Amino acid sequence: MTVLSLLTLPLLALALTLWSSPVLASDYHEQLFLQPLPQSSLLASFNFRGNTSQQSFEHQHFRYFPRALGQIIQHAHTRELHLRFTTGRWDAQSWGPRPWNGGKEGGTGVELWAWIDAPGDEEAFSKWVSLTQSLSGLFCASLNFVDSTRTTRPVVSFEPAGDHTAASQLHFLHGTLPGEVVCTENLTPFLKLLPCKGKAGISTLFDGHKLFDASWQSMSVDVRPVCPRKETNMIPRPVRNEDLVCDTSKPYNSEETCYPLEKTTETAWSLNEIFGRTINGVCPLAGSDGASEPTVCLRTPHERGVLAAEGAIETKKGDGFTRCYNLAPSQPFDLLIPEQPVHTQVPLDEPILHAERTIVGHGQERGGMRIIFGNPSNASAVDFIYFETLPWFLRPYIHTLRATITGRDGMRREVAASEIIKETFYRPAIDRERGTQLELALSVPAASTVTLTYDFEKAILRYTEYPPDANRGFNVAPAVIRILDPAQRAPLYLRSTSLLLPLPTPDFSMPYNVIILTSTVIALAFGTIFNIMVRRVVSLDEAAALGAQTLKGRLLGKVVALRDRFKGKGTKVE
Repeated sequence: MTVLSLLTLPLLALALTLWSSPVLASDYHEQLFLQPLPQSSLLASFNFRGNTSQQSFEHQHFRYFPRALGQIIQHAHTRELHLRFTTGRWDAQSWGPRPWNGGKEGGTGVELWAWIDAPGDEEAFSKWVSLTQSLSGLFCASLNFVDSTRTTRPVVSFEPAGDHTAASQLHFLHGTLPGEVVCTENLTPFLKLLPCKGKAGISTLFDGHKLFDASWQSMSVDVRPVCPRKETNMIPRPVRNEDLVCDTSKPYNSEETCYPLEKTTETAWSLNEIFGRTINGVCPLAGSDGASEPTVCLRTPHERGVLAAEGAIETKKGDGFTRCYNLAPSQPFDLLIPEQPVHTQVPLDEPILHAERTIVGHGQERGGMRIIFGNPSNASAVDFIYFETLPWFLRPYIHTLRATITGRDGMRREVAASEIIKETFYRPAIDRERGTQLELALSVPAASTVTLTYDFEKAILRYTEYPPDANRGFNVAPAVIRILDPAQRAPLYLRSTSLLLPLPTPDFSMPYNVIILTSTVIALAFGTIFNIMVRRVVSLDEAAALGAQTLKGRLLGKVVALRDRFKGKGTKVE
């Protein structure tokens, strides 16, 4: 799934889910879900779902399932695959819970996890390397850099989403690239996986110049085996100066100073304005039952006026906020929502958990990690699994792990970590071979905030291990939080933002300074000694006389030679 937010207007979400199913019948569905959000943002979630039979998959008879991806999965003996491309930050306090309960979202950069069928750990890692390198070429990403230092094997943080009852030996591997930049080079291969490849259906809205102006976006690919049953379904940018509504009654109001007023109307928008194009009909490969599954759904109050293109059939649901549209097969479709007063807002649910992670401390050698969990519920505690991957050059001291609980009344008390942490899974790092893997089973009481802190030490790298931009810092992958809620049918995940870790960095300009200084000293010394050795020191008068005499003798010799040549005077031999 990809979710994007365009400037101050839209927030978009793109989701791709590919299913490898043992059913005999094959089908394909796609759906666009739209929901206006506060701060003049729009959530657009694109969902593409294709099913194929087990027999067709094994015999490489691909119709809706992309052949390029299917062959990679078969070659690497991958039974389930989840790939995420994410950039930006989801503002849960302003936009509410994450789309798809975070199930289609990854950490900043690229995140990949898979279940691989192999007889042992070494064979599984070899197939994992083959999988990452193949996906790197398919999606034009740097997945080939997911080596042993960036690969972990979580124990309880992830569960398979597919049916693996017939699988023999499954090995779970997880890797991240927090510094990967998501761009149109990743979107183009993504479009090629779709049956209509952006030529028809809702994928015709994909314009890289529009999508990557979003404040947050996440693009996902999920492949899983299922039982033969029917499946059911960046940091916000500031408002531009020309879009601000100023309070002119303020005495300091001017062209340079503005006190913004809260708008009493919702901003007008349309699909053509946000994406730069309209939907080009319906993908002809969509299943025959596509009429029962609308192509476009919009979540906005029913009282708000919405203009749709001719030929589309609108259906309003009983919740008072959701309306869906069945599109005409070959007619362009556009939605236009004019600017109008706000009387009713779409209710936004409160997130189950708030999470924040930062690096604290000062100095080049030591530091600390601070993780804050907030439970907004007044009735029940929140149980979850906290998983983080640390690079090998960040060495945590687990014995310094401390917990502090802050109640709604502001009272703070430090408690033993065992009261908050129910279970710990820790795998220490090996220098230049693997990173640190830390999984914690925690519980946050109702209406409380829990702060976890621990100290760490920074290693000093070899000078050849520093990247060209060493002073920028080193990326630390986002933490993954899995909510343990029995009431949730689908798993609920949260992810923190990635971190920048400053390491002790040598002054790489010093070798060049030494070379320049040494070269200058050698040039001055050599020039002085060479002049002393080859030049003769004489007085000024002697030098002038010697120069004149030498010049006079040379001129006289030339004159005599020319005279003898013209007179024909020969040489007498006696």
